[in-house]
Amino acid sequence: MADWKPPTQDRVEGYFKELNNWGRWGHDDQRGTANLITAAKRAQASSLVRTGRTVSLARDIGPQPAIMYNVTFPSSRERADVVLDRFDLDWGETTPDGRVTVEAIYCLGLCACAPSALLDGEPMARLTPQSIDEIARQVDR
Repeated sequence: MADWKPPTQDRVEGYFKELNNWGRWGHDDQRGTANLITAAKRAQASSLVRTGRTVSLARDIGPQPAIMYNVTFPSSRERADVVLDRFDLDWGETTPDGRVTVEAIYCLGLCACAPSALLDGEPMARLTPQSIDEIARQVDR
């Protein structure tokens, strides 16, 4: 490792284009990289079980609000602003009625479908200002 050199800024920025999965599973895909978890992969993984002990890799995010918005990076800040403005919130805040919390979460496994969000635990992908308004209308009901 003594000969290792960190990548240049240009190389790191190139990763975003080189490793991008946008459109890999079609424009309407909602699962993103979860498409890689096939039945064969699940069977292969289950064959590795030795003790039956489970270990969660999830981030503890507490009680589920009605909507939790996730910005995946790199992403347009504009979409985050649409959500924050629509609910008159800032990051980490909750509406007075407790129905909407906006919180940055750094991985839903939907990077190829960003920007994305969780609505009552269900993934929503490729959000637009219009789809955010529709989500807001659902929450307002």
